[in-house]
Amino acid sequence: MLSFLKKGFSKTFEAIKSTARGKDGEVDKDELEEALLEADVDYEIIEEIFESLPSGKYVSKESLEKVLNAFFEYEVPKENELEKPYVELVLGVNGAGKTTTIAKLAKLYKKEGFTVILGAADTFRAAAIEQLKRWAQKISVPIVYTKQGHDPSAVAYDTIFSAKAKLIDRVIIDTAGRLQNQTNLIHELNKIKRSCDKAHANSPHRKLLIIDGTQGNSAVSQAKSFHELVGIDAIIITKLDGTAKGGALFGIVKALKLPILYVGVGEKEDDLIPFEPKEFVGGIIQAIFPEVENG
Repeated sequence: MLSFLKKGFSKTFEAIKSTARGKDGEVDKDELEEALLEADVDYEIIEEIFESLPSGKYVSKESLEKVLNAFFEYEVPKENELEKPYVELVLGVNGAGKTTTIAKLAKLYKKEGFTVILGAADTFRAAAIEQLKRWAQKISVPIVYTKQGHDPSAVAYDTIFSAKAKLIDRVIIDTAGRLQNQTNLIHELNKIKRSCDKAHANSPHRKLLIIDGTQGNSAVSQAKSFHELVGIDAIIITKLDGTAKGGALFGIVKALKLPILYVGVGEKEDDLIPFEPKEFVGGIIQAIFPEVENG
């Protein structure tokens, strides 16, 4: 798993490695600060990190690792394996990689032995419907869709109803990332949630927010808005292989206090991996202290 994680965060780790070079298990704090800024760690987060570190010009590998890991001490909500179908609502702005991530998630579930159905409830854009249809065909999963402009809540209801009739394990429903205004978006998302509950009590069971990793810390306010609108349960970060802004993950989890479930590490259908915080922090530590890699 670490090799895949290194692939996804390679530019972030390289940015850190080129700036901070630890020696004998210690690193200069000035170099460390510059390295964290290079990786797009928010300055307020850096100040918080430094406040938690022992005083002095140098910081030890052990102290730094402990402080960085503390940011990811959150509880990951457990899935109810007895719940069938398990319904997930996927949210995010246009361009974040939402549709592609849905396909990757479906493929991941299939590899785990689950049956999956997709619901194309982003009826605001015809392109979103067509893209999800192509992905469904490519990864061989059924899909429920309608024409552009039709009622997205009806699509959500029909998808869940179909899943129940066919005894399908997982339902993944796409949603619009943008409407004419925020009021319309709130209205639509809440209407979809009510339709899900009507089709299958207490669903959706999980609301996933897709965040574009290339946006770095600018994605935090966007994520906060979605969380305030509908109450997000967990996060998926995309496009991390194409950016050195992986340090923004510290700010995202600090601001939202929500778990990052998966990260996108490439464009292929299998390039979605579970996010392992300790391995992410371990990669940062290896970038700063090369002897860890060799030792």
